[in-house]
Amino acid sequence: MRASTSKLQQLAIFTTLLTGSGLGTMYYLMQKKFAGSDYYKLALQKLESCSDAMESLGAPPLKIHNIHLTDRDNRQAQQTAQMKIPVTGSKTGGYLYTSSTRDPITNRWSVKLAVLRLKEGQTIDLMNPPATDCRIEDTD
Repeated sequence: MRASTSKLQQLAIFTTLLTGSGLGTMYYLMQKKFAGSDYYKLALQKLESCSDAMESLGAPPLKIHNIHLTDRDNRQAQQTAQMKIPVTGSKTGGYLYTSSTRDPITNRWSVKLAVLRLKEGQTIDLMNPPATDCRIEDTD
């Protein structure tokens, strides 16, 4: 029994659409999982609490973009998480690099590293603020 060419074309189109929608759904759900995690939220709180960093970005408004799932800087294990979160404000953008660990007893996440790297090369350490709000360094 031979299938007609039009039936094979319809099957190929249907399979392509089904696969594409499945991949799109998976991508959306993974982004949602990262955005809902405690280590992600804690890192963004560190950024939002640093007025120097927010001013450098031109925020508010602060726009948080989807992470790149294939980026090696984004990984999560049972007790550790490392993220590279793209952020932008009205002036510029950059990446929020974070590293977090989970306490095995309390099961709570804590941020160990939070650094904002702006497109211009400026680095803002969100974890070790000096007398002012945050420490700013040029990495040129």
